[in-house]
Amino acid sequence: MTIKFGCQGSTWVLNYDIEADVIDQLMDDVQNAGFEGIDIQVALLGKYREHPEKLKKELDNRGLELAALTLPTSFKGGEESDAERKDSEYYMDYLKHFPGALLNVPSRVEESRDNLEQRQKEIIEGANKLGKRAKAKGIITSIHPISYETSYFRFKDDYDRLLQGLNPDDMGYTPDVGHLTFGDIDAVELIKEYRPLIRHVHFKDATYSKEWKKMGTGDIDFKGCVQALVDTDYDGWIMVEEETELAQKETRKVIKDISDYVNRELKPIIEAGKQT
Repeated sequence: MTIKFGCQGSTWVLNYDIEADVIDQLMDDVQNAGFEGIDIQVALLGKYREHPEKLKKELDNRGLELAALTLPTSFKGGEESDAERKDSEYYMDYLKHFPGALLNVPSRVEESRDNLEQRQKEIIEGANKLGKRAKAKGIITSIHPISYETSYFRFKDDYDRLLQGLNPDDMGYTPDVGHLTFGDIDAVELIKEYRPLIRHVHFKDATYSKEWKKMGTGDIDFKGCVQALVDTDYDGWIMVEEETELAQKETRKVIKDISDYVNRELKPIIEAGKQT
């Protein structure tokens, strides 16, 4: 069993659709903080978008790995749009340059929760189809629900519908403990309940009153989350991030502070091993 810690790109640029040339700075910040890898939204690939071999070289030079690419998708009508399918095909091929890296797939948040059950059904159907196609290419995929106010997957009932509808042979699940907390869900209990589906993990801190917090100062039991993963032989990445106002103003400091918390509070749990 190996649990590794890395950083997700939303701490540098929160919006998944904003293209920004920050990837070199991002890699430097991650290396400086002592993390082992990155998970970045494809909008941040910048000059490496058409050159995976160059990104691989830059990561290798810093002793880092690409853990995942994050590709938001809508799955309207139970399918990827033509543009979404073109992107997913391209990034599946891109990931072949990074053995073990997966495709992390956030379901897009829309303006309302109208037609909730229909849209949930479509997203589940589309995600399973994408996962099956990716599996045939040797690529692991994992869906990442986002629990803002208008998300189709916000509360426990929504998550149950999603996670019970996934085909576990094709599509995995990325729990984002901050978003779970925004949906009034106990992250530790949900990780335990759906552990067989989990292929990737995102950590950021939040409160049940829906405020983003510095890691270790909110309502999330990160130690309990890590212990639940350790006890079930999780072998994969935990990607850390922060969505406070300070995160994109003093990103390097924020990332270093998270690293200090991880080293002090979470890595000893991994080193101690199973409790059950």
